[in-house]
Amino acid sequence: MLVLGDAHADDPAHRRALLAAYETADADVALQTGDLLTYELPTPTWFVAGNNEAFDVIERLRSGDAGGTRNANLLASTAVELDGLRVAGLSGNYAPTQYEKSRSELAGDRRRHFVRDDVERLYRLDDVDVLLAHEAPHGVLETDGYDVGCRPLDDLLRSLAPDLCLVGHHHEHTEGTFGSTRVVTLAPAWESYYLLDSERLTLTRRETPSDQSVD
Repeated sequence: MLVLGDAHADDPAHRRALLAAYETADADVALQTGDLLTYELPTPTWFVAGNNEAFDVIERLRSGDAGGTRNANLLASTAVELDGLRVAGLSGNYAPTQYEKSRSELAGDRRRHFVRDDVERLYRLDDVDVLLAHEAPHGVLETDGYDVGCRPLDDLLRSLAPDLCLVGHHHEHTEGTFGSTRVVTLAPAWESYYLLDSERLTLTRRETPSDQSVD
């Protein structure tokens, strides 16, 4: 299973790198952790929305309308069975000023955030093996002496206790644990891609090819 971090594929060079990763990995399915910014993909891909997306497209995918997309499957407080794994996803990033609002109150770029109801819907899931998120829990990533982390995600990991949490947003590869969960923050797709062994839940990192001929 192919695993990809932030893509920012509205940039042509980043899009070429993303497609090179798909081509080289030659996997049947892919997981991606947000800031995708292209929604016509060569392989069925399950992703969470990040803070940089085409939010009109994301809202259509939330409602079940896949028109204008190909192989782009949004995990928005939902789960899917893939290769024997139950994979769930929390779409969006955290803003304390928006968290207590209803999703219908979010407009424009504020649609990038998740709200309490999004998190509460995930609490109702069970037997989650892998959780995709754009935000990180506390204790796995430090920037300028600051422990990067999101309290709602901390609480969610305590409740769901997935075996693995895959995180985007930070453009940096780190590995750590939160409680019983292994947490990996992913390098961006133009630097690295990953292969996930669904039986052992091991993650292998590989350098993304620099082949600029892929289009």
